[in-house]
Amino acid sequence: MRVKVGFTPVEEVSAPLGIVIDVLRATSTICQALASGYERVICVGEIDDARALAGPGVALAGERHNLRIDGFDFGNSPREFPTQRRPGRRAVEKVLALTTTNGTRLLLAAAARCDEVLVASLLNLDAVVEAARGAAEVAVLCAGVEGTFAIDDAYVAGRIAAALGGEPDDAAVAAVRLADAFPTAEAGIGGGVSAANIRNAKLDEDIAFCARESVLDLVPHVVARSATSVEVARA
Repeated sequence: MRVKVGFTPVEEVSAPLGIVIDVLRATSTICQALASGYERVICVGEIDDARALAGPGVALAGERHNLRIDGFDFGNSPREFPTQRRPGRRAVEKVLALTTTNGTRLLLAAAARCDEVLVASLLNLDAVVEAARGAAEVAVLCAGVEGTFAIDDAYVAGRIAAALGGEPDDAAVAAVRLADAFPTAEAGIGGGVSAANIRNAKLDEDIAFCARESVLDLVPHVVARSATSVEVARA
């Protein structure tokens, strides 16, 4: 297995199998939303594209500058999606339309250049690694922060690359070494600009929540794609 890592979206790293990471917080939110009972998450890059999907059975989620978008049902915190949903209006919603600053845009880009795309976080780390085993070539793709390098995504990329083994490229080797430098997952994702931005938004608890490892046994993957959206469902 050849393992490549793209630290930023502008690198346009590709492979038949792509693994997308935005651990703080879009890919963690996607995993948690599917675990909470949503059947699909439709990821879009723009706010208007999300609003256009609103309707019966569809909830809107998203952020800009880490804050919930006006008029949306949810922000981009995985803590908003408990595994056991309370009875009420959201119990009948089957689809979540999600737009975020970094992660959903990377998913769109990855779907355009990879045959298969998996959604990874620390929450489903073991499940993603197991699903990727046997692939001939894997591209582990980091969302970063507005096109720039982010330690938190690089940390998770390093954890995935180390678990997959195979033949890592130089970026994958660097990611593994970066991940090895941190004593815990929370330290790995909690020390960079992404975490600082979340703390500034008074959402500190999201960091510890997203640092929990392999608590979800599911692998979200892209099941449909268009020029403006990708649909993600659990395997």
